Amino acid sequence: MLLRLKLKSMNNLSGIGAIALIGNPNSGKTALFNALTGLNHKVSNYPGVTVERKTGSCTIGDDTIEIIDLPGTYSLVPESQDEVIVAMEVDSWLESDHAPACIISVVDATNLERNLYLTSQLLDLGIPVIVALNMMDLARNKSLAIDAEKLNSTLGTAAIVPISARYREGIKQLKYQVAQTIRHPVDQAALLTIPDPVKEAIGPMIKEYKKGGNYTDALLHSYAIRSVTTGQGYGNTTINGSSLESSRANLRSIGFPPETLEPTLRYHWLDQVVPAAEIHIETQTRSEKIDKVLIHKWIGPIVFVGLLTFIFQAIFSWSTIPMDWIDSGIASFGNWVASTLPASVLKDLLVEGIIGGAGAVLIFLPQIIILIFFLSLLEDTGYMARVAIMMDKIMVKVGLHGRSVLPLMSGYACAIPGIMATRTIDSWKERLVTILVLPLMSCSARLPVYALMIGAFIPQVTIWGIFGLQGLTLVVMYFLGTITALILSIFFSRWVKEERKSSFVMELPPYRVPVMKSIFRQVYTRGKLFVMDAGKIIMAISIVLWFLASFPETEKGSDIQRSYAAKIGHAMEPLIKPLGFDWKIGIGLVTSFAAREVMVSTLATIYNVEGGGENVVSITESLKNDLNPETGEPNYTPLVAFSLMVFYVYAAQCMATFAIVKRETNSWKWPVFMVFYMTGLAYLASLIVYQGGLILGYA
Repeated sequence: MLLRLKLKSMNNLSGIGAIALIGNPNSGKTALFNALTGLNHKVSNYPGVTVERKTGSCTIGDDTIEIIDLPGTYSLVPESQDEVIVAMEVDSWLESDHAPACIISVVDATNLERNLYLTSQLLDLGIPVIVALNMMDLARNKSLAIDAEKLNSTLGTAAIVPISARYREGIKQLKYQVAQTIRHPVDQAALLTIPDPVKEAIGPMIKEYKKGGNYTDALLHSYAIRSVTTGQGYGNTTINGSSLESSRANLRSIGFPPETLEPTLRYHWLDQVVPAAEIHIETQTRSEKIDKVLIHKWIGPIVFVGLLTFIFQAIFSWSTIPMDWIDSGIASFGNWVASTLPASVLKDLLVEGIIGGAGAVLIFLPQIIILIFFLSLLEDTGYMARVAIMMDKIMVKVGLHGRSVLPLMSGYACAIPGIMATRTIDSWKERLVTILVLPLMSCSARLPVYALMIGAFIPQVTIWGIFGLQGLTLVVMYFLGTITALILSIFFSRWVKEERKSSFVMELPPYRVPVMKSIFRQVYTRGKLFVMDAGKIIMAISIVLWFLASFPETEKGSDIQRSYAAKIGHAMEPLIKPLGFDWKIGIGLVTSFAAREVMVSTLATIYNVEGGGENVVSITESLKNDLNPETGEPNYTPLVAFSLMVFYVYAAQCMATFAIVKRETNSWKWPVFMVFYMTGLAYLASLIVYQGGLILGYA
């Protein structure tokens, strides 16, 4: 039967230290962390969402306890950067007095044996371990029953509590059990059995650890087994090479490969523990049936491309009405301010710089929200993990593997979390190559530039009665960056050398109905970041740019053609004229190094200053109506728009991204290299588009 806990009043727990959450990737740690702390960290249905140590606080009874959420790991023997964080944290507990009061081992109830491997390692630490048997809702759907009492008696944990973190099931029981375990700690016996011949064979390493520190028997044997398996020392002990080789030779003499010693022993033990606690499981799950279609060799990629095409089409077709509302609202507000305030520098700054410039970027918020909404849906359903599996063969051909797919897909929203997500890649070479090409994935910051140019110069026509030309143009921009990233991966993977070979193993999470509260929370968070964080940069640059575009004043007042901004732009013009760009775009290229969205606010500010500030002008109409004073021809054409969009597909214009690259690679060499190669690639591609278009007669 399932474990049932009766809630009781809790004694005082103050001063007990922290509680650590540890579990496999995609086991629901972050969902449990949010349920315990009330925070809203990102939760998605694929591995690698948590790549940093996070902390929060949880109220148990009348006391507040710190909760530590560590990245997902399959083992305390790290292979990837995020797993190193967990291993270092655990080592720090054993080498100091800062060990947590207890560990909550978060276990996916639908995959007990794989998840309990890590739990068995945690039990050797001498810290009370509570197993949070998560995803019980999915276990019930799969007709899987787990005898938690029997499992607890064979594992030797402090307690096993069935929960479903995403639905807040069992959270009260878990808190109660944490309080009980902390108040009445019990010794956890190490139940991992080591056959006598194996124990005798690794005797030299056991003696080394007995001499090297004051370890419990469980930790001593665990370290000895791990050292023989990996060839490394653990704890405060420096292993003796001769003892290691002697132990390994002894194992080989009895026909036991030392390289697989620890996993063999632990899985052999779990093979006996888990089946006794599980009762019935379906032969084929609903997820497996769906996967026959969605990860089919031929059908799967077609579905994936179709989904992306649908999303990019929706970005334009669904956003038209809210964008018009925002545009009209900003214009009305700006015009009201212009008509209300007396003529002054302050009025001009407010109308031309802040409302007309910074406000112009808000128009594109609906498109960004739609993009984030669909990407969050794909993540939460579990489809993203399928994409990684489907793309693995393609990734191998370009020098990467399927684990690079999830960070690259994250780059469609923002490059920064995508770069941080590369910590799940165990190979330094493949991680570095992924980081180098990831900024080529068109992020949401590029979307305002694409949307501005497409909205101004691409007609709203339908192709084949299904696809809108504007949406297809956006698809081309996104796919152009993606395809280029894959091509460059081939060259970078040959350039960056690494001897070790990596492998790609990923557990497919079951398909789940997205929790819309979580989806909307992610959308709200991303929208808020766009408005608040990017808004601060856009506001500051808009104010500075307004001054540059408005001064110095002449006898007739402000003349933008003689302004400081115009002088800077005209100085750049010879360099960018071959791309079809004039001085106004040149100013935008400079300002958008802070954030790509600033290109839109830059053009809006310039046109509002040029318009005299009596009314907030429409940037789209201003682009269409901007004429060359010498020739009378339009300054901007569809060819110029394509040239600019292609430039932004490749351009290195996000300083925050390169700061993260420096942090993740621990070197300025790689972000500097990225700035140079991406800027050069952007210039060359834009040059080919514009000059090629002129040759073909698309003036």
